[in-house]
Amino acid sequence: MHIAHDQATPQAAPKMHQGHIDHTGHETLFRRRFWWCLALSIPVILYSEMVQQWLGWSAPAFPGSKWIPLLFSVIIFGYGGVPFLQMAIPELQNRKPGMMALISLAISVAFIYSLVVEFGGFGESFFWELVTLIDVMLLGHWLEMRSVRQASRALDELVKLLPDTAERLRPDGVPETVPIASLRAGDRVLIRPGAGIPADGEVIEGESAVNEAMLTGESKPVKKRPGDKVIAGTINGDGSLRVRVTATGDETALASIMRLVEQAQQSKSRTQVLADRAAGWLFYIALLVAALTAVGWTLASGFHLETIERVVTVLVISCPHALGLAVPLVVAITTSLGAANGILVRNRLALEAARNLNVVIFDKTGTVTEGRFGVTGVRTADGWTEEEALAIAAAAEGDSEHLIAQAIRAEAQARNLTLPMASGFTALKGRGVQASIAGKTVFIGGPQLLESLSVVVPEALSAFAAEAGQKAQSAIYLIVERQVVAVLSVADVIRPESKEAVRSLQQMGLEVALLTGDSRAVAEAVAAELNVDHVFAEVLPEQKVQVVMKFQRHQKRVAMVGDGVNDAPALVQADVGVAVGAGTDVAIESAGIILVKSNPLDVVKVIALSRASYRKMVQNLWWAAGYNIIALPLAAGVLAPWGVHLTPALGAGLMSLSTIIVAINAQLLRNSRALKR
Repeated sequence: MHIAHDQATPQAAPKMHQGHIDHTGHETLFRRRFWWCLALSIPVILYSEMVQQWLGWSAPAFPGSKWIPLLFSVIIFGYGGVPFLQMAIPELQNRKPGMMALISLAISVAFIYSLVVEFGGFGESFFWELVTLIDVMLLGHWLEMRSVRQASRALDELVKLLPDTAERLRPDGVPETVPIASLRAGDRVLIRPGAGIPADGEVIEGESAVNEAMLTGESKPVKKRPGDKVIAGTINGDGSLRVRVTATGDETALASIMRLVEQAQQSKSRTQVLADRAAGWLFYIALLVAALTAVGWTLASGFHLETIERVVTVLVISCPHALGLAVPLVVAITTSLGAANGILVRNRLALEAARNLNVVIFDKTGTVTEGRFGVTGVRTADGWTEEEALAIAAAAEGDSEHLIAQAIRAEAQARNLTLPMASGFTALKGRGVQASIAGKTVFIGGPQLLESLSVVVPEALSAFAAEAGQKAQSAIYLIVERQVVAVLSVADVIRPESKEAVRSLQQMGLEVALLTGDSRAVAEAVAAELNVDHVFAEVLPEQKVQVVMKFQRHQKRVAMVGDGVNDAPALVQADVGVAVGAGTDVAIESAGIILVKSNPLDVVKVIALSRASYRKMVQNLWWAAGYNIIALPLAAGVLAPWGVHLTPALGAGLMSLSTIIVAINAQLLRNSRALKR
């Protein structure tokens, strides 16, 4: 009954989405059958003897009118009830009875009992209770499917972001309109003002502001110039851009985001697994309570019609409809809310664990700081000029993609320096780089590089480095033939949101730690400004996991926030791994939660969302369980000696009310303050 997508989507839409389950089929089926069954139920109710007695009114009689409840009930059972029976067959075949098996049990018992009463000529039939039960089941499932479909709409909305066609530039520069499925890496495309960007790429000509809100949640358009990256599915502003395609189809950031959203929607949390198991157990509990009811009342007052009615009532109202909706709907809404705010939940267990965190560790560069470095000063040893040192440093960093390397190259370019040829480039993980220039071995890096090479820094250069550290600037050492010949001071701006994020986390009862490979002076300067609880400086990538383990040894639950590359071991070791800055590279396997933006406030949102969603799950489970806790004993006749009876119709009404309350309560999560920061 799950209907796959048959809607027309752009040919370049990610293939993974084609298999995404569309709840529209379920929703349409239950909606249509509900309205038809509701209309057919009216004659059954009006011609029911019990209802007429309650209302003190008699329906118009005509030949055959007494068969109206039976005939219409058979139609309603066949049209509205049989789908539940069909969905129960796989559960029974797999020996894993669940919600569909319980619904089928309830309506089948009511239907068969009523047929026996009708043709046996004894007792009161349950036809009007049967049709109302089917009606409320159809209504409940319609509401459930609509809620799930609305909660899962994020994937469909992401697909719609892609345009159908693109304007590919021919070698002569003339644009031609082609389907985006035909785009290949290396193609050049024209992006006109207001047009959607068809593929990931790099701007090669033009300037504009691109609206990335649909992917990052950031409402302010992002300025794009030659050399900047653009993401498929975002919307160009007033300028015209020419873009070189770097990724299409399943390789785009949009496709990666969709994969992560779908992985999160398909994964199950511990709470959801518990709810699934409870639904299966309730099938057997219903049979057990029904058996005990039959035996108990038979021994107490004999086997008669009232005993059968109580057994039927127990079986009819035992369906855990609300239980089946309690957790999945909350999780689906949580996933969609996160995606809409640039928070991609790759592993639901990570989101569930976030509510119990004690410590949040931030990697400094690019998370609490902007990650946009600039060279603020150069101090050289005797016999060296700033230009010579900067040219050699930029040449040595030529193949490095590190933010500091980019800053050094940018400074050399700004001074119009001619760079010497470099060869033998080697990245020294967590320390710096090594290269060969003019036959000499050149190193450039931070304090860890000095330790590994055991070189001595001249007093003047050491004083300059110390002064830079006091200003929260990083000191980068240029070493030629094992002689420190220059120190470059590089500054990284602290994000304006970082201080608020640290304060908010501390107000939530968490400790905040800062982790960096920079010198202790730089680290402590940043830590003092942010007022963090712990600071770890001069830490190599392989040592970051040890910092995480240090907290865990003290029974702390730890979140590690990093870039997902050098921080991968620490992200895996942490109880919750959070990868940031994922707007163009979201497929980070080491993290359970991925932030599209590099905004530290999103970490606060993750924890708040985790706590809010867990509260909703617990509330919904209690609403669902509370119904069964109260209804089953009443249906079994525990309070019958005091004149309290629970009929199948009243039980069905309570069940429907429980389901609706659970659905509404889950939707209230959308108004949570968790994401309103």
